[in-house]
Amino acid sequence: MGRVVAVAATRPSFVKEAINTRWGVILAGVLGFCVPLMAAVLPEERADALYHSYSGGGVTINGPSILARKTLGKKVSVWGNYYVDSITSASIDVITTASQYTEERTEYGFGVDYLQDTSTLSLAFSNSGENDFVADAVHFSISQDMFGDLTTVSLGYSRGFDDITATGNDGFERKANRQNFKLGISQILTKSFLMELNFETISDEGYLNNPYRSVRYLSGGSYAYQGEVYPNTRTSHAAALRAVYYLPYRAAIKAEYRLFTDTWGIQANTIEAGYVHPFADDWIIEFTYRYYTQTGANFYSDLFPNINAQNYLARDKELSTFTDSTYGVSTSYLFAKKGWRFIDKGSANISYRRILFDYKDFRDLRVQGYAPGTEPLYNFSADVLQLYVSLWY
Repeated sequence: MGRVVAVAATRPSFVKEAINTRWGVILAGVLGFCVPLMAAVLPEERADALYHSYSGGGVTINGPSILARKTLGKKVSVWGNYYVDSITSASIDVITTASQYTEERTEYGFGVDYLQDTSTLSLAFSNSGENDFVADAVHFSISQDMFGDLTTVSLGYSRGFDDITATGNDGFERKANRQNFKLGISQILTKSFLMELNFETISDEGYLNNPYRSVRYLSGGSYAYQGEVYPNTRTSHAAALRAVYYLPYRAAIKAEYRLFTDTWGIQANTIEAGYVHPFADDWIIEFTYRYYTQTGANFYSDLFPNINAQNYLARDKELSTFTDSTYGVSTSYLFAKKGWRFIDKGSANISYRRILFDYKDFRDLRVQGYAPGTEPLYNFSADVLQLYVSLWY
């Protein structure tokens, strides 16, 4: 088997859709969630330098990210972001069908926020690309403070355009279009208790599967492979409820519940809890736990009974039934709080997550000596690390 199959069955879905999947949340959001707490104001001028690393299941992803924000007058704030993923994969799919591969994904983004009284309008554009995948997206949102700035309502819309090709197949070119609709409401209930409710709908249309990935089916006393076939539409809905309660001794507890459903038959539940504690005036430490569970897509199977067993076929483990648990700890150190040269203040941060995956109907084909469909179920662990520095100016 050559490079084409190698990329095949093994490119993790989060590499392709880092922002829209739970992987994207892990890699880009280990800072934790925040609830809008203030009246409408422009974001502070700041710069952030990040190094991120993911390692697990034979996949290693790492790279830097740089973000800078600047205000223009009293009503406009602009920002730009540069983000890199260097990916090396020898995952279970790769080593059971082909060979390890290495590639790089680069993303650029920029945007502008406009403040008008108690309303904030935001517009952004992003582009990401790798050797066989290019994604462009535009984002628009508006938020409005009301009821004495105790309530904030936000609306958001994103439109994405994907171009998919296949290494080793010059004639392969497909497209996908994505739309994202968001509605959010945050409420300050008391001086210590804050809540946020978010709704999101995503509509995908076009080529939605991986051109390299295969499914397996029974053939004689063994099994053979054929390419995956997905529907060309998918609509998903998610609702999330978050809360933060500030404790009398400057600490805080937070909790989140998220429900996800889609037209492919997947239903997912996420529960997350965290505790934030300050030390002295300069240190903050946070502990988090997250539990995720999902049902499989209605056209997923680890082993189909025969070739072309049904109209749609998938063996992507991200579409299977599985659970994962995440244990995390992060700490921040505040420095230059009284300013230093052009810096108003700064923070140095480190965040670590340990994720344990447990698949319920995806089997480990690396283990020999089993009849097809009776191999041990697959599980693995992953480590996620972020190191970043923030400077306000």
